Amino acid sequence: MRSSALVARGLRDLTRDSNWLIKKVFTGRSQHLAISPTGEVCAISAHVHHGQAQVALYDIELSVPTMTLAVPAGGVTVSTESAAVFSWSPTARYLAGAWSGWPTGLHLFDLQGKLYLARLGEWESVPANLAWSASGDYFVATSRGKRSALRVWEPRGGPPGGEAARELATPDWLEPQQAGEEFAEEGSFGGYGRALFSPNEEALASVIEIKGEWADDSIMVADVTKLSRRKVFGARGHITDLTWTPDSEQIIYCAAGQAYRLEPQSVNSEALPFGAELCVCHPHLPLCVCFSSWLKNSAKGRLFLVDLGRSTVFDDYPAEGVADLRWSADGAKAYAVTRDGMAYIYEPPLI
Repeated sequence: MRSSALVARGLRDLTRDSNWLIKKVFTGRSQHLAISPTGEVCAISAHVHHGQAQVALYDIELSVPTMTLAVPAGGVTVSTESAAVFSWSPTARYLAGAWSGWPTGLHLFDLQGKLYLARLGEWESVPANLAWSASGDYFVATSRGKRSALRVWEPRGGPPGGEAARELATPDWLEPQQAGEEFAEEGSFGGYGRALFSPNEEALASVIEIKGEWADDSIMVADVTKLSRRKVFGARGHITDLTWTPDSEQIIYCAAGQAYRLEPQSVNSEALPFGAELCVCHPHLPLCVCFSSWLKNSAKGRLFLVDLGRSTVFDDYPAEGVADLRWSADGAKAYAVTRDGMAYIYEPPLI
């Protein structure tokens, strides 16, 4: 089987001049989607079931739908543009998600058993971000608004359940006027955004969002077992994404279209020589795949690889509207999927 896979890959490489493969995965438009570590994508589609918006799973390589997800008590009719957030477990067995078309709450699915498991916790609105740790031992959910919170569960490889093991509400280190009751004011605390566990599962990085078009967000780096032990780093502009390097020593993040490198232990931060809005590091190598929606002298964006050791860009490819990036679990491929259902698969040459 391994030999046949290598032969098929070799034949494919002979017939192309790029490391990027382009596929149409689904039709229509999904504002929110999430890629699994095994090459599937969860998206909101209106083309699987008689034009009605549903949450569907697609195989990126085969470009076919594999399953639709439904929750008990049904849902309401909404568009594919409505609020949603999804996250896959490290093995892609479990999926956690929330969507305006479902009853309020965070819903859990066992995809291997094709089962709906449970609704997790009480939520006033769709969470801002969901993430699992590399081993699946930890799970985090963040939220925005007047009851903003960062909650951590310890599922230990299974689905999260019950009350969160730890919770952090309004940060106590903010200025009084930022953390006060008047949340509508410019410059006030808006909630917790993107959150991600370090590969060694010792630290949790989360975005502290500040309201206002010209406001500056911050990155909080906390001890996973004790959220009270934390450091906070200021950014320039709103942070759109962040990722840990595989050694858990650095954070690459994107703010206001620019990419930065942060070393939490030494408190060093530097601007990198390229712009980006999305980024994700390779699970083992000092590589990062990024997306930038705007380039000088061009109306189009691009996907590209970065050598983090040299801070150099290579193997870029034109792309627009990318909503999510993901490396496969073994690091052999990188996936990017757009809101319009186009998938870009990065396969480096065989070494």
